[in-house]
Amino acid sequence: MNLDSQLENKGTILLVDDIPENLQLLSDLLVRLGYNVRSVTSGRMALKTVKVKCPDVILLDIKMPEMDGYQVCQALKADEDLQHIPVIFISALDDVFDKVKAFESGGIDYITKPFQIEEVVARLENQLIIQRQQRLLKQEVNNRREAEEILYHSRALLASVLNSSLDGIAAMQAVRNPTTGNIEDFRCLVVNPVIAKVFERSREDLIGKLVLKRFLSHIEPELFGHFVNIVEKSETLERDFYYPSGESFWFHFVAVKLGDGFAITIRDITRRKQIELALQQANQQLELLANLDALTQVANRRCFNNRLLQEWEELAKEQYPLSLIIFDIDAFKSYNDYYGHLAGDDCLLQIAQAVYSLIRHLDVNRPADLVARYGGEEFAVLLPNTDLKGGAKVAERIQEAIHDLAIPHIKSHVKDIVTVSLGVAALIPSLEVKPDILIASADKALYEAKQQGRDQYCINDCQKL
Repeated sequence: MNLDSQLENKGTILLVDDIPENLQLLSDLLVRLGYNVRSVTSGRMALKTVKVKCPDVILLDIKMPEMDGYQVCQALKADEDLQHIPVIFISALDDVFDKVKAFESGGIDYITKPFQIEEVVARLENQLIIQRQQRLLKQEVNNRREAEEILYHSRALLASVLNSSLDGIAAMQAVRNPTTGNIEDFRCLVVNPVIAKVFERSREDLIGKLVLKRFLSHIEPELFGHFVNIVEKSETLERDFYYPSGESFWFHFVAVKLGDGFAITIRDITRRKQIELALQQANQQLELLANLDALTQVANRRCFNNRLLQEWEELAKEQYPLSLIIFDIDAFKSYNDYYGHLAGDDCLLQIAQAVYSLIRHLDVNRPADLVARYGGEEFAVLLPNTDLKGGAKVAERIQEAIHDLAIPHIKSHVKDIVTVSLGVAALIPSLEVKPDILIASADKALYEAKQQGRDQYCINDCQKL
């Protein structure tokens, strides 16, 4: 046997010998072969070591001071947690009496010194193979027992709640192709009246029949593959599905693996779906109200801020221009003081709606344009994909639309009708700067329009700042 060859199956070996030279020699040989080796020089150290971490096999010398190998082996076999560890005695004692005593102490093999490493490895491997087979057999027995217990309890549970449950309950067994072993359909093992009603069949007509694949073909054919995965991959499947049945339309099911099949529970959730739809519509309405100015019925400041940030990020990626118009009503305080706040509110409403109507009719293919009440008598118009020249044209149209309203304002020092001053700014957004620069630029242009006598617009090209 080549000592440098590597064994396919390795294990953890505990060497127990009071002579360090013997330990070193045997340890080096076994390590070279790929085993994980631990060594101790006394029986008491061996008992402490195995309690910390159990080895796969113990190679135990017999003649040791304080506690000989027989005593160590007897102590191991008396411990319920350690008695399974195979002990191979390795000793210079070659008398039949010593060997018999070794086996009576609980040893499973005996190697006489001086030993051949080939013999040691062969005997080690024999014990390791036996151990692996025992573990596999134990695992197989446990798996089978667990499967039987699960199946038994699951069937018992189904039987107890089957007829009293308001939910649909069924158990399905896989029907496999005898050649390939693939699941081709499922056979009904258990079905309660609720499920039978969904299938529009009697329970007697369903039990033992192959109905699932045909039933799913009318609803959602791809669901069959998901049911197969429940069995083959132990996946749990939970989802809603639409299936008109009497006054019910929506159902929710949960399916789990049960033996070589699955158990499924189905609940009518039509009412819940109706409530969810109503709630969704209510949330949409709330979202609309949250973004709408109650007085003027155009977008509010919150909506404007969100839209500005959104358009800023999108246009920065596309490198398209963004224009902003900020305008307010000239001498609005005087208007309020003279005509009253109700008239002032009506004035704000008329102006907001006039500008909104104008923007909507300028180009029906520009849904991103936004008219918002910025605050008080101040409004903002956001124009994506619009340069400064385009923004100025819109500002001019807004000014004309306000003139066309001809709302009387005898306390105005500008004209005897309501007028507005407008500031226009435009730039190509950049992710390196904040959109505040566009607002500040439009504000500056608005200030210039007021300084120059109001009832006009001024422009400010941010890109040249």
